[in-house]
Parts: sequence; C-alpha cells; structure tokens
Amino acid sequence: MEERGADVKFVVGLGNPGRQYQGTRHNIGFMVLKELRRRWETGQGKRKFHARIWAANVGGKKVLLAGPRTFMNRSGQAVAEMTAFYKAGPESVLVVLDDVALPTGRIRARASGSAGGHNGLNDIIKTLGTNRLARVRIGIDAPPEKMDSADYVLSRFRAEEKPVIADAVKRAADAAENWINKDITYVMNHYNYEDGSSNEPQETGKDI
Repeated sequence: MEERGADVKFVVGLGNPGRQYQGTRHNIGFMVLKELRRRWETGQGKRKFHARIWAANVGGKKVLLAGPRTFMNRSGQAVAEMTAFYKAGPESVLVVLDDVALPTGRIRARASGSAGGHNGLNDIIKTLGTNRLARVRIGIDAPPEKMDSADYVLSRFRAEEKPVIADAVKRAADAAENWINKDITYVMNHYNYEDGSSNEPQETGKDI
C-alpha cells in the first residue's frame, strides 16, 4: 500500500501521448523523463493518476516521474490527482516543458510565474490554483516566419538540431536531479546563465 502524506517529489514531463507525437518539439518533457528513467533504472512504470508513473529513490528521497496521458491542454488533471493522493503541496512539483521563446537547447528554470502561453503549464496552474510551481523550460526556438505555432511545436527537430537537443535533455535531467537534492534556487543559479546571457524568455502571448 502506498503511503499517503509521505515526502514525495514529482518530476512532471509534459508532452502528448501517442506514437505519432514521439520526438516532436512539444514532447521534450517526455524526452527528459526518458533520460531520468535510464539513469535511475525505473523499469516499465505503470498507469495511474491519468499518467504513466515511474517511482525511484534518489538520494534517499522518493521521487515519482510522471508523463500525463491526457493531451497537453489537460495536463493539470494528472498533477492534481497525484498531489492530492500524496497530500503534497505545489512545492513538491517540478514541471519540465518546451519553450518557443528560448533559443534551441537553452535551459531556464523558475520558481514561479505565468504559463507564458504554454497550454500544458497553463492547465496545471489553473487546476492547482497557483503559479508557484518550479519549472525547467527547454528552448525549441520560435516558429519560422508564416508557420503556424501549433504546427511548429508538433514538428520534429531538424538533423542539425538533434545534437543540441540531446545535450539539452541531459542538462535538463541534471537540473531535475539538482532540484531533488538541493532546490530550485540552486538550479536557477547554475543553469539560467550557462552562456553568459540573462536567459530570460519573453511572453509569447500565444497558446501552444
């Protein structure tokens, strides 16, 4: 029997379920979960809380990796069910997601803030009733001129982007591990300025 009220941390990777969405820009959160599953040897996981769940012990802490099985704009349902079951607050959640306002491969962490036009994060914020959620954003760059944003985020990375994204996925997984073992402030201080810039995404005002 799973213990409710236990000290649990949740790493929630955002994406769309289904083979047709594998490897798309919008599914980079799922890619980070896959990297963490590989590192932690979590096995196959199980379906629960409208998500695919993998459990791990990381430095003596219980961690659940969660990939919502709803589509992106219903991501909040899985997060709400998990946190309610374990009686955990929003401070126990880290969301990993894509961001069109950041250059490809750039990482930015925040302790709170708006959804920035991202449907998945927006639904989590609305469902939990707070924007005080730690998040790690991974840049996928802006859509080309005249390309629809929805089509762009559901497209796959170009060949020349793949090495950059592979490295970003590993760094985002490192950031998640540091969030678990330290805190979001540590992550912001060590990942937001890797290239010497401010790494501050702009609000797009678009739902994606």
